[in-house]
Amino acid sequence: MRTRKIAIAAVAVVAALVAAACGDDSGGGSSAAPLDKLGAGEGALNIIAWAGYTEDGSNDPSVDWMHPFEQQTGCKTNVKIGNTSDEMVQLISTGEYDGVSASGDATLRLIAAGQVAPVNTDLVPNYADVFSYLKDKPWNSVDGQMYGIPHGWGANILMWNTDVVKEDLDSWGAVFDANSPYSGKITAYDSPIYIADAALYLSKTQPDLGIKNPFALTQKQLDAAVALLKQQKSQLSEYWSLYTDEQTAFDNGTSVVGTTWQVITNLVEADGGKVKAVVPKEGSTGWSDTWMISSKAKHPNCMYMWMNYIISPKVNAEVAEWFGEAPANSKSCALTAVKDHCQIYHANDEAYFNKVAYWNTPRKECGDDRGAVCKDYSEWVKAWTEIKG
Repeated sequence: MRTRKIAIAAVAVVAALVAAACGDDSGGGSSAAPLDKLGAGEGALNIIAWAGYTEDGSNDPSVDWMHPFEQQTGCKTNVKIGNTSDEMVQLISTGEYDGVSASGDATLRLIAAGQVAPVNTDLVPNYADVFSYLKDKPWNSVDGQMYGIPHGWGANILMWNTDVVKEDLDSWGAVFDANSPYSGKITAYDSPIYIADAALYLSKTQPDLGIKNPFALTQKQLDAAVALLKQQKSQLSEYWSLYTDEQTAFDNGTSVVGTTWQVITNLVEADGGKVKAVVPKEGSTGWSDTWMISSKAKHPNCMYMWMNYIISPKVNAEVAEWFGEAPANSKSCALTAVKDHCQIYHANDEAYFNKVAYWNTPRKECGDDRGAVCKDYSEWVKAWTEIKG
C-alpha cells in the first residue's frame, strides 16, 4: 500500500509560475466542445500524473496497470510525473499533454483558463458506477457540466500519539490553540492550501469572521487565517509534504499530533506506533482527484479510453490500494485485496464524505453574493511565503 510519494510541496513560486498557475479568473469554462463520439485510438497518449497513479511494474513487478492498458487499447503511453499542483497546471498549459490527474486546488484554475475540455461522460461507461456524491462537484464541474472523471479521494484528519496524548482529541484546537499542551511536537501540512485548514477552524471558533467557505476568503478573513498560522509556526516540530516525513516524525516521537492522511495513520500503526485519527468536530479539508482532458489534446480518443480504464472496477481498486485512498468506482470495493479497504478509507460513507471541505482553487469570485472580493490563489501563495518566513 502506497500513497502519493510526492505531495504538494510548499514552494516560493516564482512570479511567472504563479501567473500560469492562477490563469484567467473569469470563472467560465473552456470553449472546447466535449467529444461527441469515441473513435479509434490514436496509438499514443501523453499524460501528467501524481506518482503512484500510473504504475508500470518498475517499482513493484506485481503492480502494473499501464502495460495492460497499452495492450488493450494500442495507446502507447508517456507519463510525466507532476511534483506539485502548480507544476501540473504549468505543464498542461504547454499543449504537450492529453490529460492530467488534477487535485481540487488545480481543477478550477484549469477550467477557468480554458486548459481542459468538458467531458462527455456517456463515452466513459464506467462513470455510471462512480459514487454519486463524487459527481457534479464544485471542483470538477461548471453549471452541471463535468470537466473530468473522479478518480479517488481522502480527508485530511487529526492524528495523535496515544502514548503521549492521553485524552481522545476531537478538535483542531490541539494544533491551533496558542495554549496547546503539545506545543513543539505539532506537525502541519506544507502547502498554501493549508491556509484553508486554519480558515475552517476559524469558521467554527470565530464565527464573527463570517467564513462560510474556507477556500473563499476576503482580505480580512485571509489575514485572520495567516495570523493563526504564524502563531502556529512557533509551536511546530516541522512541516511535512512527503508522507514519509510525517510517518518518520511520529515514529521517532518528534511529533505527537498533527494533520494527516488515513494512509499515514495506517503506516505508523504498521511500524508499531500507537495512534488514533479522527475528523474533528469542526470538520476537515480533503482532496479529490479528477482525470481531466486537455482542450488541446492530440490524442483525445486514447485519453477517453484511459479515463474509462483507470476507473474500471479492478484497476481503480488496485490504484486505490497502492496509492492509499478511497476509490471512485463503487464496484471497486468488492475487489480490493484488503477486504476492508473501503471501510478504512470511508469510500462508501457519504456522511463521512460530507464532513469534508474538498480542496478548491481560491478565486477572486467568492461564489456567493459577495462578488469578486475574495483573494485568489496567487494571494494565498504570497501569504504562505510570508507565513513560512
